[in-house]
Amino acid sequence: MADARDGIRAMTHEDLLTAMHSEAFAHASCMLFAATARADGRIEIADLFEAVARVGSDDHFARLAAEAGLVGGDADNLRAAIEAASYAVEVMYPSFAEHAAAAGDTGAADAFTAARRAGIGHLESFREALLDVTAGGA
Repeated sequence: MADARDGIRAMTHEDLLTAMHSEAFAHASCMLFAATARADGRIEIADLFEAVARVGSDDHFARLAAEAGLVGGDADNLRAAIEAASYAVEVMYPSFAEHAAAAGDTGAADAFTAARRAGIGHLESFREALLDVTAGGA
């Protein structure tokens, strides 16, 4: 079996990434659920969702990310962010928007297009930051 970074087997690394995606989705979902509960005046439920979201990101995600070797130095982190944003902007969102439009799901197509536009801005910011970091001798 092939080794991944830091001596972790490739399959274990893939499982760590899958678990991190699940934790990130759960965090985002819980925060949206909390906002709805808070708007409905259900403060206790909002607090519950927020507490679960914090544990998911602060404890579970952080531990999984450490095991996977997700975080490096600033330049490496910026390169990883550029790679992910590039994929989203150049491949994922255009493809998803095209599929949604072809299916007649214009709301989803518009959401994918809007996310792509925001991603372009993020990508440009990451690239500028990388230039600043590498010019500074990172």
